[in-house]
Amino acid sequence: MTPSNEPPPAIRARGLRKTYGEVVALDGLDLDVPDGTVLALLGPNGAGKTTAVSILTTLLSADGGEGTVAGVDVLAEPGRVRERIGLSGQFAAVDEVLTGRENLQMIGRLYGMTRRAARRRATELLERFSLTEAGDRPVKGYSGGMRRRLDLAGALVAEPPVLFLDEPTTGLDPRSRNELWGVIRELVADGTTLLLTTQYLEEADQLADDIVVIDKGRAIARGTADDLKASLGRSRVEVVLADSAEADAVAAVLAAHGAADAEVDIGPERRRLSVQVDDGVAALSGVLGELRATDIELRDVGLRRPTLDDVFLTLTGSATEPTDTPEVAA
Repeated sequence: MTPSNEPPPAIRARGLRKTYGEVVALDGLDLDVPDGTVLALLGPNGAGKTTAVSILTTLLSADGGEGTVAGVDVLAEPGRVRERIGLSGQFAAVDEVLTGRENLQMIGRLYGMTRRAARRRATELLERFSLTEAGDRPVKGYSGGMRRRLDLAGALVAEPPVLFLDEPTTGLDPRSRNELWGVIRELVADGTTLLLTTQYLEEADQLADDIVVIDKGRAIARGTADDLKASLGRSRVEVVLADSAEADAVAAVLAAHGAADAEVDIGPERRRLSVQVDDGVAALSGVLGELRATDIELRDVGLRRPTLDDVFLTLTGSATEPTDTPEVAA
């Protein structure tokens, strides 16, 4: 229960369950997204991210549990929920024959806006998303990044207080991804509440106030990016060699200074080696001291904090591998 002196979260889920025959897509998922914050739902393909979004945006019915969005019960009043949300899915839902401006105007009219209001809103959004010059061209000529920006603009036509983005940057090049991240940061700065699903660890690290890691339909960890990294405790000493022939000698040095149960990780080209350590500063100092006494040439050496990838490896036994394959959501 939310204390009476605190506002309820903008998005709340308790015990969400969904099955498809013998396949369990969600297995009692709980979520809380406070007003004006970003929650990243992080997990591999098939973890249940899209299913959770589909239920909270009324596209699917849950088999069990409950949820509210902007204070409205998802199951009891789906129509009222839709009035308060915007959704951008894994693939840009835009009409390629229409122009960007016509797409946005059409969405505005579907929301019940007058023609004048829909035109005005379309112009505002084209400008905000740097699409003004392309606004009167057919969408079939847009790049992937432009389509994603237009799709996100469409989700904002009705100025919803709560926004759901389901893997919004899948398939984008790094420049387009960074541009979209900038737009998302602006939306949140203006007060939008956001639930973001992603397989990109860097995306969650960059954008989220809090992260929930899910696997097989259940939350297996939650906290800020720093909390999750700190939960591993250990840092890594990492060495990059000039000559791969020295790998075995350096591996022996690293093993001597690594944690008792840690194995030395040797990269595929035998130039990058690392090991988990208990006391990062002391271990780095010891490794450097031993290597200075040799003629081994180093390209780089350093102490690396745990990353979200390390967290995910520890929690699930495998790294996230972004793909363009959507989860089953219906």
